[in-house]
Amino acid sequence: MSKSDFIKRLFDVSASLAGLAVLFPVIFFIALLIKLDSSGPVFYRGLRVGRNGRPFRIFKFRSMVHNADKIGGTSTPDDDPRVTRTGQVIRKYKLDELPQLINVLTGDMSFVGPRPQVPWAVELYSEEEKQLLSVRPGITDYASIRFRNEADILKGSADPDRDYLEKIAPEKIRLGLEYVRERSLWLDIKIIFSTLKALIA
Repeated sequence: MSKSDFIKRLFDVSASLAGLAVLFPVIFFIALLIKLDSSGPVFYRGLRVGRNGRPFRIFKFRSMVHNADKIGGTSTPDDDPRVTRTGQVIRKYKLDELPQLINVLTGDMSFVGPRPQVPWAVELYSEEEKQLLSVRPGITDYASIRFRNEADILKGSADPDRDYLEKIAPEKIRLGLEYVRERSLWLDIKIIFSTLKALIA
């Protein structure tokens, strides 16, 4: 492990522990709202592909009806009827992503890195695009900031998964590869601050 990788991992562990501790009241409150709003588990645990192609379960607050993946695709437009009332709110402010602090703590993810993809999407990767799997996937990256309104882009789509692949995925992959090539601690700091700025705006 290089010095920069060690520092990045040290930051991930320290910040995720601090985040889970400080945000525990918020996490508890959201969990309570989800249970009161609809039946089913508090967390969604979707299968994703991580570093070196290793599969893992990503944690999110459940924002859709139980077993939503069995009654629709993996891409979620803004007007998806599977999204619950509480889900609409937490998705708008990206609060459904908070449980991914657990994934960061366990080492499946990092704070910054290309967003993890579902297995079927990774199977479509070219040899060049497989470079995305050389780093830990992240909670945020430049693609997350660029497409923070992804659900709105897919709104009204007859086939959200197809439109995602055609309209969004190519640019996300380009930005992800750019991160892999240029990654550094300084770049991670810039992306974190850009993410916070985008959330506040």
